[in-house]
Amino acid sequence: MPNMIHAGTYSAVTQYLKAVQKAGTDDPEAVSKALHSMPVDDFFARGGTVGANGRMIHDMYLLQVKKPSESKEPWDYYNVLATIPGKEAYIDPAKSGCDLVK
Repeated sequence: MPNMIHAGTYSAVTQYLKAVQKAGTDDPEAVSKALHSMPVDDFFARGGTVGANGRMIHDMYLLQVKKPSESKEPWDYYNVLATIPGKEAYIDPAKSGCDLVK
């Protein structure tokens, strides 16, 4: 069964290819500009954005492992206890100390 690493990689590659399509080129500067201007909204990250420092900001989840008796189907392991909005889960890019943020 795919895991979070697989899902995140698929999401990132798909977003990159969308940025190449939007930019109309594979020039790194143009693609970067497109990536920063597009929302990331797929199965992996809803309402995500790419910050000025290159970090992808998206909601995070607090999960609880289910008891075996609570699982209803294969790979049904977690209960979502809370959703932490991306703006709270990550440091504000302007406060990150990154030289890319101006």
